[in-house]
Amino acid sequence: MTSSRSNAQHRQQENDRLKEFYVPDLCRVRAVFMLLVTSEVLTLALALVRSGNAWIDWGYFGLVSLFVQWTVLTSAALICLLRKRLSQLPVSGATLAILGVVLADVLAFSLLADYLLSAGTGVTRWQDVTTKLILAALFTLMILRYFYLQYQSRQQRDSELQARISALQARIHPHFLFNSMNTIASLIAVRPEQAEDAVLDLSELFRASLGNSDRVIPLAAETDLCRRYLDIEQLRLGDRLTVKWQLEDGLDKQAIPPLTLQPLLENAVYHGIQPRPEGGTVTIEGYRKGQFVYLLVHNPLPDSERPGHHGNHMAIANTQARLRGLFGDSAVLKHSQHEGIYTVTVRLPRQTASHHPKGTEGI
Repeated sequence: MTSSRSNAQHRQQENDRLKEFYVPDLCRVRAVFMLLVTSEVLTLALALVRSGNAWIDWGYFGLVSLFVQWTVLTSAALICLLRKRLSQLPVSGATLAILGVVLADVLAFSLLADYLLSAGTGVTRWQDVTTKLILAALFTLMILRYFYLQYQSRQQRDSELQARISALQARIHPHFLFNSMNTIASLIAVRPEQAEDAVLDLSELFRASLGNSDRVIPLAAETDLCRRYLDIEQLRLGDRLTVKWQLEDGLDKQAIPPLTLQPLLENAVYHGIQPRPEGGTVTIEGYRKGQFVYLLVHNPLPDSERPGHHGNHMAIANTQARLRGLFGDSAVLKHSQHEGIYTVTVRLPRQTASHHPKGTEGI
């Protein structure tokens, strides 16, 4: 058990290092394609410069293009294979190592090209080889500089995003605090065990609201907090509040930003159940469809708020901003109403959270 946990931690550390490495994964088709396109543009520029008064030296362009494609592909493959080890080096060390790999690759192909083009005479044109090495070094350093600037820009965006998410999350303070404390106070004398459970539930909710530094958590952890919140409200509202969970099996590890559902449920109770003397039912629905997971919160509309339902707008705006910050356009939050039922729909891309916080229970 200890060994498997240690291996999992080691793998997680390796994954974190790879994510923090400034050179992207060159095993990906998109990265290789961009390298090939960039190198072909430079090759075309060299052929145009060499052509003089003519339009283009097609023979030179063909030979250089073939040489560049082979060197780019093989260098990218070597860097991809060595990426784990390179990620363990400092930026300067990784840069020098990558430069060495590329230059060795270019030197090998230059010598092979000279041998083939010299018809086996064994004459090596060292001036041409040196020129190729210098151009390869300049091209490589230029690309690595671009990767590093992109990495710094991404780090800055991530820092700004985390600060914005923390600010938005800090604004989500459950406004049922005073009602909950009054309910707990009334239970202490007659039902002390329920009062103790309510205090524990309330502390877990505020711990999550004020101190959760995770960008995403498993859906099971989020629903556990939601259940704690609804248990507290059940003590206050009694039979007026009915809760129905309709979650599809297998969604426990779906990644979701912390405190995504809880504010929506809070608004469902505060604006949909509390104003109604007869109460009502809050339904939480979840299912997979294609590459997305859909989570829906349904609650009745009180007569005083038909046809509009403005009370939910703050929670929706905050949650929508956090979802867009973390998942981009693939995450959607919308609200609608039909036949007296108000529905908030959250669409998340299917992703698995990397860990499962302690103290959370499965769905």
